[in-house]
Amino acid sequence: MDFLQQFFQQVLNGLTLGGIYSLVALGLTLVYGILHVPNFAHGAFYMAGAFFSFHLLTRYNVNYWVAMAGSAALVAAMSTLAERLVFHPLRHHTGLHPMIAAIGMMLFLEATAQLIWGADFQRMQSPYSGIIDVAGLTAPVQRLLIITAAFVMMVILHLFLKRTVTGSTIIAMAQNRDGASLVGIDANRVAMLTFAISGALAAIAATLYAPINLVYPAMGNLVITKAFVIIILGGMGSVPGAIVGGLIIGFAESFGAFYISSDYKDIIAFVLLVLILSVRPQGLFTKGVR
Repeated sequence: MDFLQQFFQQVLNGLTLGGIYSLVALGLTLVYGILHVPNFAHGAFYMAGAFFSFHLLTRYNVNYWVAMAGSAALVAAMSTLAERLVFHPLRHHTGLHPMIAAIGMMLFLEATAQLIWGADFQRMQSPYSGIIDVAGLTAPVQRLLIITAAFVMMVILHLFLKRTVTGSTIIAMAQNRDGASLVGIDANRVAMLTFAISGALAAIAATLYAPINLVYPAMGNLVITKAFVIIILGGMGSVPGAIVGGLIIGFAESFGAFYISSDYKDIIAFVLLVLILSVRPQGLFTKGVR
C-alpha cells in the first residue's frame, strides 16, 4: 500500500503541475498563434493574477472564487491594454522589437508588484485545506480542485474555439491573418480578445496554484520559461500540443523529483525538450491553433 500511495501521490502531483502548466501555455500559444511573437510578459500576467487574488482575499475578505473571477477580469483588462499600447503599434516591425517590448513590460510589471506588495514571499490561504481519504489513498482537496478546475477550463476553451463563431475567428486569424481580414474578420478585435483570454487563463492558473505555492514578484519567471518549453515541445501555436506538453512536463517533473532527485526537478523539462526535439524537431503536434 505504501508503494501504491506514493505512486498515487506522484500521479496527483503530475496532474496538478500539468494542469497549471497547460493553462499558462494555452494562453501563450493562443497569442503566438495570432501574432507569431513569443509574449515574454505572460509570466508577469501570471504573477499579477496571483497578487490580485491575494489582495482581494486579504484586504477585502472576498470569497476565493470571487477573488479568482476578479483577478481574471483585471488581468484580462491588463493584457488587452498591453496589446493596444505595446504590441499593436509594433505589429509591422520584426519579431525582435515586440520581444524586447515584452521583456520590458515584464520587468516593469515585476517592479510595480514589488513596489506595491513588497519583495517578501506571501502565502495565500485556501478555503479548501482538507484531505480526502479513499481506500487508504489520501489526496489534498486543493490539489483535486486544481486538477478539476484546470481541466474544466481546457474543455471550456476547446468548446469555445470549436463551437462558437468568435472562437472560429481566432482559429481563422491564426491560420491565415490576411485571408481572415479579406473575409471581413476584424483583426484588431480578435487580437484584443485573444490577449484577454490569455490573461484570464494566466490569472486563473496563478490563483489555483498559489495556495500550495508562494506569491512573490518573480514567481512567473520559471513558469513562463517552462511554458515556452511546452509550446515548443507541443508544436508552436498548437492548442492540443500545449495541453499534452503541459501534462508531459508535469508528470516528468513529479516522477523525476521523487525517483531521481528534487534538486534536478527544474531542469527535467529542458532535458526532455532536447530529447523529444532530437526525434521530432517540429514538436508533437502540427503547428497552428486548431
